[in-house]
Amino acid sequence: MPNFTKQAIKASFLKLLNEQPLAKITVRSIVEDCGINRNSFYYHYQDIPALIEEIILESANSLIREYPRVDSLEECVDTAVHTMLSNKKAILHIFNSVSRAAYEQYLMRCCTYIVTTYCETAFANSPMQEEDRELLHHFLTLELFGASLDWVSRGMPEEALQELHRLLSLCDGLHEEVIRRSAQSGAR
Repeated sequence: MPNFTKQAIKASFLKLLNEQPLAKITVRSIVEDCGINRNSFYYHYQDIPALIEEIILESANSLIREYPRVDSLEECVDTAVHTMLSNKKAILHIFNSVSRAAYEQYLMRCCTYIVTTYCETAFANSPMQEEDRELLHHFLTLELFGASLDWVSRGMPEEALQELHRLLSLCDGLHEEVIRRSAQSGAR
């Protein structure tokens, strides 16, 4: 059963975060916006960073629940990008604050999930060596994480999605070549 007070706190915080930088948001402004007292806030959260961490983890878990299997890397990335764009101001405010580490942890968790699920789908029955599979997984996770950080640091331009689609198009067939090379080197 959802806790309505916690939901109200989160909604007020996100509303305020979409209106102003994180540094200007106080517990007082949150409780005034949602109509509760300070003690209610502190009953549920130690401080604003704890609130941010819970919101970020819930967002990551929601994305994971919504897409338990990634058949198309493009589809999953599209969903993640559109979700992030719908909260663009809030994300940029967190990214440009002292709570950036919490955002980066969320982003890494999402990137790891996307790549892990995609690799399990794309390479499920492939003759790849396990160490090659792990190396590819690690490389793709870091690539996606780095590209995502770069995108956010540039202000999350919407045209980046077209660039990403073009890149995925250019890389079409690459994973089959990786599988072939891995199988060849394993056969030696």
